Amino acid sequence: MSMRFAKYEGLGNDFVIVDGDPELLAQARAQAVAICDRHRGVGADGVLLVSCAPELRMVVINADGSVPQMCGNGLRCVARHLVAVGAVQNTEFVVQTDAGPHRCKVLDDGRVEVDMRAATLEPASLPVRASAPIVDQPFAFADKSVRMTAVSMGNPHAVIFDHSDARLILGPAIAQSGMFPEGVNVGFAKVVQPGRLELHVLERGAGWTQACGTGACACAVAAVLTGRAQRGEALTIVLPGGPLEIVVHEDGQPIVMTGPARHVFDGALVS
Repeated sequence: MSMRFAKYEGLGNDFVIVDGDPELLAQARAQAVAICDRHRGVGADGVLLVSCAPELRMVVINADGSVPQMCGNGLRCVARHLVAVGAVQNTEFVVQTDAGPHRCKVLDDGRVEVDMRAATLEPASLPVRASAPIVDQPFAFADKSVRMTAVSMGNPHAVIFDHSDARLILGPAIAQSGMFPEGVNVGFAKVVQPGRLELHVLERGAGWTQACGTGACACAVAAVLTGRAQRGEALTIVLPGGPLEIVVHEDGQPIVMTGPARHVFDGALVS
């Protein structure tokens, strides 16, 4: 059986997009690890399964076969793909995900604006083993003291400021600590100037990544909560793959993410 796919990337975070009938989607889910293999497969950080009926929907499969609720960079790629193949009639539409519906708008300059879900700090929503929200609280990991903020963007994030030099040690230590029973994306952020932050993310199921859209949103939320940034301002979050623009509005309102998505090539997988 031949399965058509499209390869996209957003700030170096790359994906194989598969759309079509349910049989092909099921096949892609079963073969996701092999598809993502960079030596024997197509090579990607994840597989994005796209269906158009009865509604536009994206399902994410990480390179290790795990299924996260959401992927911000992946959603921008899916939005560009839906416009490119004529699956939508307008450049603004809603895509359903396992983290809920998200408004997407493909801009004339090739970037995609996405209304990400509102952030939550409730421990049960992440989940995290804590009795109250964690905002800039001190913890010890790998014999180092850090201050952490835990944010859910539909998937769990732990944001650490000013420890990027120790991220290779601290990232795995936090991820494997057992504090987050379903795993966690660990972000190491640094304010380089007002309104501009650098971010490195150890992504659950994918490892150190070139970019993480939900991670950038969680970073922006943590920056606002800890007084490092202002609500309503356009924050530039610079990841290894490039910058994303994030705006954090009032509590309970969507977080707006804007960034690029690029079609790389099309192909077919033959089983």
